[in-house]
Amino acid sequence: MAKPKKMFFFPRGKKVIKAEPKSTYHKYNCTNTHLSIFLFFFSSDLKLLHFVSLFKRQKTNSMGHECIDASKKCKFSDDVKSGVTEIVLVRHGETTWNAAGRIQGQMESDLNEIGQKQAVAIADRLGKEERSVAVYSSDLKRAKDTALMIAETCFCSEVIEIPDLKERHVGSLQGLYWKEGAEKEPEAYSAFFSSQNHLEIPGGGESFDQLCERSMNALEQIAKKHKGERVIVVTHGGVLRAIYLMITKASSAGKLLNASVNVVHYREEKWIIDSWSDVSHLSSVGFLQRGFDGDSKP
Repeated sequence: MAKPKKMFFFPRGKKVIKAEPKSTYHKYNCTNTHLSIFLFFFSSDLKLLHFVSLFKRQKTNSMGHECIDASKKCKFSDDVKSGVTEIVLVRHGETTWNAAGRIQGQMESDLNEIGQKQAVAIADRLGKEERSVAVYSSDLKRAKDTALMIAETCFCSEVIEIPDLKERHVGSLQGLYWKEGAEKEPEAYSAFFSSQNHLEIPGGGESFDQLCERSMNALEQIAKKHKGERVIVVTHGGVLRAIYLMITKASSAGKLLNASVNVVHYREEKWIIDSWSDVSHLSSVGFLQRGFDGDSKP
């Protein structure tokens, strides 16, 4: 009678992942210690010398995870050593209103077919990178739907909603098409594009200063909570623009593209942009070239 196979369970945060055949190793992104234990249990004739040799041949970073490209240094491993928080900022996937040229603000709009494919593409990319310990999101549906796909692929048990990460309230411009904003709501339109950052947008909208304050405060709280760790934050074009301008003090943030990856580091109360507006993972899906551009009138 055949002996029953021994099974081993690996804890990953709030999830428990069952050991499976070797082909699933990369899918689960287990540590090399996990791989070694896996081989020990499933190969009865494995020699100890071979066991040690396999363990040593794996190229790992300081967190014990295998580098995606073993020929390149895992940059984040050095950052973790020195107490840096790495935050991967993601703009939500394309929505029906994005495609139509309508102003969303804090109104709801669903991901369209392309947006859903973008969310899958970005989830696949982040799932293959350094493991993130948490996924945060704006409480607006388009961001949450994007974040849920990412969380599932990255083995995070939940998406943590942060209301202060929601898009800017743009007052009476919400729901209008960009091309009609200047004609139908000239005061609100002018306030939105004004260089006077303290101006609130008529119709209950926020000033740019208010947007910056709540966005950066939310981001800083996340960074301090996850010192030495990597987390993912799904948010909106206006929020990303505010974050970029606050960190860089630049005059323009340029286009913020749907489902783009934007990486920032936080250490000792200082922010550094590591990479910005990366859409290389969308090559087979596509994206709106115009993106969100709050620095120039359409």
